Amino acid sequence: MAIPFERNVVQADHQKGEEMEPKELLERMKRNKGPVIVDVRTGLEFRRGHICGAHHAPTWKIFLGLAKLPADRGTELVVTCEHGPRAQITQKILHSRGYHNVTLLSGHMAGWRRSGMPVVK
Repeated sequence: MAIPFERNVVQADHQKGEEMEPKELLERMKRNKGPVIVDVRTGLEFRRGHICGAHHAPTWKIFLGLAKLPADRGTELVVTCEHGPRAQITQKILHSRGYHNVTLLSGHMAGWRRSGMPVVK
């Protein structure tokens, strides 16, 4: 059985979408008002260090509908990968699936670490 290929979903958007700064995300997490963090990197990347409380859902699992995501499509999501491309693709996939409150982490995980933000292994 073939999986329909949605060309417009997987093309990278060259316009910068909404992003959340690492400092803002950390402050919201400390106040227990943080969004759901969706880390779309590989399992190996995730195990090497991720944001505390991040939900590991690789892009391919989201694309195939295998990832466990919030049932409420209005839930605030912040998507991150290592440098940005996978997160941008995932953001488009999530939008196509009805999630309308999806933001990217500014600088992604590389930027998170450069900013001195905490990671867990």
